Amino acid sequence: MRLGINLGYWGAGMDSDNLAVAQEADRLGYDVCWAAEAYGSDVPTVLSWVAAQTESIDVGSAIMQIPARQPAMTAMTAATLDSLSGGRFRLGLGVSGPQVSEGWYGVKFDKPLARTREYVEIVRRAMSRERLSYEGEHWTLPLPGGPGKPLKLTVHPEREHIPLYIAAIGPKNLEQTGEIADGALLIFPSAEHLEETALRHLRAGREKAGLTMDGFDVCPTLPIALGDDIDALADMFRPYTALYVGGMGSRKQNFYNQLAQRMGYEREAAEIQDKYLSGDKDGAGAAVPHQLIDSTTLLGSVERIADRMKVYAAAGVTTLTLAPAGFTLDERLAALRAGTEALELAGLVT
Repeated sequence: MRLGINLGYWGAGMDSDNLAVAQEADRLGYDVCWAAEAYGSDVPTVLSWVAAQTESIDVGSAIMQIPARQPAMTAMTAATLDSLSGGRFRLGLGVSGPQVSEGWYGVKFDKPLARTREYVEIVRRAMSRERLSYEGEHWTLPLPGGPGKPLKLTVHPEREHIPLYIAAIGPKNLEQTGEIADGALLIFPSAEHLEETALRHLRAGREKAGLTMDGFDVCPTLPIALGDDIDALADMFRPYTALYVGGMGSRKQNFYNQLAQRMGYEREAAEIQDKYLSGDKDGAGAAVPHQLIDSTTLLGSVERIADRMKVYAAAGVTTLTLAPAGFTLDERLAALRAGTEALELAGLVT
């Protein structure tokens, strides 16, 4: 099992620390450094900055939002980043959610599966440097009846095949991800529920495409924090968990809330959402079960974290992405180093 890190969103006041975290992960031999975007910092700029100041770690978008860019623009960005980084870029895509898609980008959040499939097909064609033409429900290239003509990407990526990941949560999205992508970006992954909530759907998609799980990257993100008081460490992540389970999307379209329900927290998920949407964010955080946090994070000593890593590896995780937590840079760097120590202690170094 390989290790990655996730820097989250840029511009939250920890930018210089985030670069130090990325550079330390590079020194420690981490496999990939991911960054995110919502409606603040954009991913390509951040990854360009990180790639320019690291040596061997891959840089990946987790995610580049599909409603934010035309697919050909995404292919251009991916090819450019791969070239500038010396073949270290990984393209992670996702549909975002209805609030951001419609409120920020003005793109209707409808038919996300069909839109994702067409988007991936166009991106792959463009990155392969074939002349781009496409007829679909959501995109037609070139536009008919006008001066447009099929064009070919002029930039040569470093690699012939840039790894393409999709952020997936729901069963149908997971199945399609297994069918059309090289990897899946997962969030709030409980090792004990991973087979039923994710892997069986990914496997079905691979089978539909005539493929196996060999070479497919199962890549969940987990916060990691060091310490002796597990309850206190878990409390650090109550606001984070409450935000996603209670406040992301809308009452009818909150994929994280639905995931918590599929893990057996139907009543708790409803309570968290009710309180969060009514403005009681503290109450929503207090309603998050300790076990939900503990099962979707890596908390405690290096030994405890190593034991949890073994469970994730046995469940089918191939790249475990860590989000090192702490109130200071030193604490975050210590969590980062604990990740490599735990991987070695668990005997999972590849």
